Amino acid sequence: MDHRSQIQEFLATRRARISPQSVGLPVAGRKRRVPGLRREEVAALAGLSVDYYIRLERGALTNASDSVLQAIARALRLDAAEQAHLIDLARADQPSAASRSRRTSPAAIAPQLQMVLDALVGVPALVRSPTLDMIATNSLGRALYSVLHIGARKAPSLARFTFLDPHARQFWCDWDEVADDLTAQLRAAAGANPLDRALIDLVGELSTRSDTFRELWARHDVRAHGRGTKRFQHPVVGALELRYDLLHLAAEPGLTMITYTAEPGTTSHDNLSLLASWAASQESDIDQNQSAPSGQD
Repeated sequence: MDHRSQIQEFLATRRARISPQSVGLPVAGRKRRVPGLRREEVAALAGLSVDYYIRLERGALTNASDSVLQAIARALRLDAAEQAHLIDLARADQPSAASRSRRTSPAAIAPQLQMVLDALVGVPALVRSPTLDMIATNSLGRALYSVLHIGARKAPSLARFTFLDPHARQFWCDWDEVADDLTAQLRAAAGANPLDRALIDLVGELSTRSDTFRELWARHDVRAHGRGTKRFQHPVVGALELRYDLLHLAAEPGLTMITYTAEPGTTSHDNLSLLASWAASQESDIDQNQSAPSGQD
């Protein structure tokens, strides 16, 4: 993931989606060879010289001031997640950012955080890494994502499951939307941590093995949802429509806790209760097998 290329492609894709008419620019004159705004038009909207903006778009964002970045964000109509991504790209070459990006996310969570997960009775909960690995769950969270845990020897990967496992299109009722969102979240993570080896390896693997991921990755979309709704087709209890809420963990930078809840009185609420009963029975079976005396010769 070449840093200068990331800057160039992000800015180019952002201006390509904006029509001149939408920002009040005249369209008469020579025929346009590319969709969206020209670089000189972005420069004019941002109040920058054309030569300076061209240098910035070619990757020279490191020394750009906050006011310049804000002007570009306004000209390109970036949303909050895109503005944060632009700032990450601009500051990634600074020594403090480079040191930060070399850090690896923890492979496990602190015991007290696991206690918090386990205390959420009736609420599926998990903690995931920037590379979308599920590094911890509570009992109901593991049951919700049971299809990902089958045969797993390490933390299940939401990204690998979504793009590489044929069961994903059955599990996610809105697979296209989920695939788009996960790719956009990985793109945002790449901007914040461009030297993260695990992230680089993951993107390389998915780009090689999934045409869909490769196409979505090339869009340079970034996204940061704090809450929303996901629809599942669970192999044990059937349809589930659950509200999710994300909580970024200050004590563990990069890790995110996600909880799921169902609207009371709905079929999803009933099915979530069934899932809790199923999860309890699975744990009971495991406990009985572990406590059973071993056979003697």
